[in-house]
Amino acid sequence: MQNSFWSNSVACVLALSLAACGSDAPASETGDPGAGERSDTNGSDLPEVPVMGPEKRILAFGNSLFAGYNVAPEDSYPSKLQNALRAQGINAQVYNAGVSGDTTAAGRQRLAFALDAQDIKPDLAIVELGGNDLLRRLAPEQSRENLAAIIEELQSRDIDVLLMGMRAPPNYGPEFQAAFDGMYGALAAEYGVDLYPFFLEAIYQDPSLFQDDRIHPTEDGIERLVEATLDSVKEALPEEGS
Repeated sequence: MQNSFWSNSVACVLALSLAACGSDAPASETGDPGAGERSDTNGSDLPEVPVMGPEKRILAFGNSLFAGYNVAPEDSYPSKLQNALRAQGINAQVYNAGVSGDTTAAGRQRLAFALDAQDIKPDLAIVELGGNDLLRRLAPEQSRENLAAIIEELQSRDIDVLLMGMRAPPNYGPEFQAAFDGMYGALAAEYGVDLYPFFLEAIYQDPSLFQDDRIHPTEDGIERLVEATLDSVKEALPEEGS
């Protein structure tokens, strides 16, 4: 089943090159309170629902797939996610802490700074890292150790976690593939965090939803990712008073 995931060339390129276009990719500043307030158009096709309840603060912590490579800030995944949540009446503020090119090790190193930059503790952190580890052929054991440290830091601050998984291509070998693909589910089970198994599940088979680099989603692709992951994000949000 997993081998079929990467049966076409687009998916293989994605697995090898996710979020690794370098430091020239546009990214919102960590903890930028305006990152979640730049768009009022996304989710406009959804019925209007009054925004109610206490504010839910979400930290989108990842690489260029969150930073919004080669798209306007308002078209990044965190911004579109915020608008989709608010369109359903959820008083959400999503803060873009995506940095292009980040590996799990780089994310681990900057996490404390990203959290300390927040005026108020996030209710939920969405962690999307691992694609650049694949590009560099880093040992899955290292990636798992870094992701574990990220989860532990978040939980030590009483922040709920939604882990976005990635998948390795079969040409890396069955042992590597099994170790990499399996680490997300294993970490979710070990630490009791929520998991979305494969962040690009909804779009990886459709080349039209990727930019010319065949790596990063278009605006429509990002919209599709938001639609696919929205329910998982809502379920991961802590209940009022928890």
